Amino acid sequence: MLWLLLGIMFLFLFLGYPMMVPLFLGPLIVGLVFFPELDLMVMIQQFTLGIKTFVLLAVPMFIYAADIMASGRTSRRLLDFVGSFLGHLRGGYAITTAAACTLFGSISGSTQATVVAVGKPMRERLLEVGYKDKQAIPLIINASDLALIVPPSIAMIVYGVVSGTSVGEMFIAGVIPGLIIFFMFAIYSYTLARVQKLGIQQKATWKERVTATKNALLPLGFPVLIIGGIYAGVFSPTEAAAVSVLYAIVLEVFIYKDVKIKQLFQIAESTAIVTAAVFILVASGTALSWMLAYAKLPQEITQAVLGSDPSQTYVLFIVAVFFFLGCMFVDPLVVIIILTPIFYPVAMNAGIDPVALGVIITLQAAIGSATPPFGVDIFTAIAVFQRPYKEIIKGIWPYMILLLLASALFILFPEILTSYQIFYTE
Repeated sequence: MLWLLLGIMFLFLFLGYPMMVPLFLGPLIVGLVFFPELDLMVMIQQFTLGIKTFVLLAVPMFIYAADIMASGRTSRRLLDFVGSFLGHLRGGYAITTAAACTLFGSISGSTQATVVAVGKPMRERLLEVGYKDKQAIPLIINASDLALIVPPSIAMIVYGVVSGTSVGEMFIAGVIPGLIIFFMFAIYSYTLARVQKLGIQQKATWKERVTATKNALLPLGFPVLIIGGIYAGVFSPTEAAAVSVLYAIVLEVFIYKDVKIKQLFQIAESTAIVTAAVFILVASGTALSWMLAYAKLPQEITQAVLGSDPSQTYVLFIVAVFFFLGCMFVDPLVVIIILTPIFYPVAMNAGIDPVALGVIITLQAAIGSATPPFGVDIFTAIAVFQRPYKEIIKGIWPYMILLLLASALFILFPEILTSYQIFYTE
């Protein structure tokens, strides 16, 4: 049955159909062949139930807020701010890239949006101080992975919906691992610049720093608003998403005036297209997950892979491997939707914290999205920078090693991922 399901899905993908078609038709055909007694209305119900979750309302609003900010000059203001303090250091603009991706990730929640918004201006600055494209572009792609780890991560929202885990706790839990990975990137960037004697920019004056800080003050309020509001219990993640849209409109339309009111409708149209794709994926994935559970395939798969009494470390390792490999070939959201229902029950039986599991899964989704052969961020970078595939992937490997080391750290010491619980209760 499993091989038939996979064969159907790969066939439709090979024929060029979008991912939601094999996601829905695969379990439908398997249901008709192996379970003729099954009422097809149940499948349709699962399809609709997948997108009735209240938390999913946060997805279009976060996307819309990010699109508004990306249409303005928010990313450049953040770059100017970080660069004014770090640009004169050896490797300073590489560190600035990682910091700007982290900050913009806390606005967009999307790796691809971060590649586009931060990548364009940052690549120019990196080239100016002596970096080559084979060094600059891989840095941008992998630093953009931080957008999936720090809140408001779209991947975390989808994991929360699929597993029933608190999205608010996921958001807070992503802050510490995100900062750890940022510092790992910063140390590597500094070392690389020292070894290869890459250039630095002239040190900014304190007047320039004050000006850059003033310009970035309001954009920096965006992550403070989201994380602080959720942490303090002022609003839920969904309410935070609504507030973020209002904040983005006030900031870009009425204060900075970089976005015109009439542009909001064009931006909303773009957001609607992306949101529709995400919701169809979630709905199709829910139907697939239900069919897998109905056929008791998760139990068979996990028994074959994990055995009868696996340790927490072994379960997290296997989860990391499966999600990492899956995201190398397929969109991370699809992988989260398909694999989470398979591994979540066995992880809970092993006593793993669902939030810690979610952060590990999100991190693998981030790594896989920037890993050859088919990481989605690679092809986004090809479109944005107009550079060949070979050139873009050539410098990816050091960053992938750093991210895998971070994964190993979190798997061996999952307490890092749940340390937020000392200070936070939802």
